Amino acid sequence: MNDHSTQDRATEAAGGLDPRRSAGRVVAVDAARGLALAGMTAVHFLPDAYPDNNRPTLSWLLFAGDSAALFALLAGVGLALASGGRRPRRGRDLTAVRAGTAVRALLIMLVGLTIGYLMPPDPPAVGILVHYGAFFLLALPFLGLRARTLLACSGAFLVLGPLLIHWLADRVPEHTDANPTFASLFTEPVAVFWQLLVTGGYPAVAYLAYLLAGLAVGRLNLKNLHVQLRLLAAGLGLAAVSKLLSWLLLYAADGYNVLLYSIESLTRADLEHIIVFGAEGELPTNTLWWQVIAAPHVNTPLSVGWSLGVSLAVLAAFLLLERQFATWLLPLTAMGAMALTLYAGQLVLLSTEVHHSSPLLWFLACLVVSALVALAWRHAFGRGPLERVVAGAAHATARTVADRARPRDPGPPRTPLG
Repeated sequence: MNDHSTQDRATEAAGGLDPRRSAGRVVAVDAARGLALAGMTAVHFLPDAYPDNNRPTLSWLLFAGDSAALFALLAGVGLALASGGRRPRRGRDLTAVRAGTAVRALLIMLVGLTIGYLMPPDPPAVGILVHYGAFFLLALPFLGLRARTLLACSGAFLVLGPLLIHWLADRVPEHTDANPTFASLFTEPVAVFWQLLVTGGYPAVAYLAYLLAGLAVGRLNLKNLHVQLRLLAAGLGLAAVSKLLSWLLLYAADGYNVLLYSIESLTRADLEHIIVFGAEGELPTNTLWWQVIAAPHVNTPLSVGWSLGVSLAVLAAFLLLERQFATWLLPLTAMGAMALTLYAGQLVLLSTEVHHSSPLLWFLACLVVSALVALAWRHAFGRGPLERVVAGAAHATARTVADRARPRDPGPPRTPLG
């Protein structure tokens, strides 16, 4: 293996997915990321319930919780592709990938912390970017692992992560800002640390189940039809089992009544709201029976299982669709390829709260403009502006690390006479 090829592969990997690659799975991953962005747009802009009967809206049923999970899963797939795909990098290559990934993570967190200043005290959305960067940093030790080991780690986080949240939620400092900023990072660093790990909107101890599952999926031969079909079946099966088990434990095993009488002030309407929409903040921690709920963003084993299953099925569906309908996926693919830029812009728009008067109009406008801008930018410039900056910094870091790790040429052998 010559050192020049080592550098190039490591640098390319640290920068993420190369848009010039022809591998069909990259198209599918970008398209799935585009759908995740559209789903988060719907959740952010549209109401979660109909005002006349308080029943969940279609957008809430389709996207709440699952869009963020899909983002995390696809982050793992991207990291897997960037770190060698089916053959994980080793040695200097892996060190360069990790260095580039760390820089990528810090820059994404920088964007999120900056946007946090724009959000009002009662924010219209809890941004995922700071958490997303934390996921990348926490994933660094896992980048050299193979699919089976990664699946086992994902399963461990799926089960143990929610239990850690249940146990630690009342024992760690509370954070002040739903969207962290540089100020909160320096004035309450311990609270922000626990916010990213346990108490925030996207706690890493639960979301690593998605990211590590994505890493495992990215180690597979995603071009293979049988792999795609198995991935689809596994996703649908996991989602179905998670929902069914939640229903059985709530209504057949009397968990519903246990929860109803576990808190004196809890009404039947309150409990129904939690089961459908999730809790305001963290779930109560007075009994482990709360862990059988599978509502959006409650981060229980069964809710994580449901969202992970849905995310796997969505990715598999796009892998299958890409085989015949890649051209039709182009709007989603373009959006997914510059998701960081579009999502950051969406958060800036949400911070103005202008959408409250006409949420449907603003949702449609945001979706259409995002697709058109993504298509035009892709045609004219390729990578999105934030993606270009982040990838450039990651490339430079990886190349520097690869250069320093490369053995020095000792030169020609010296003769005894010198």
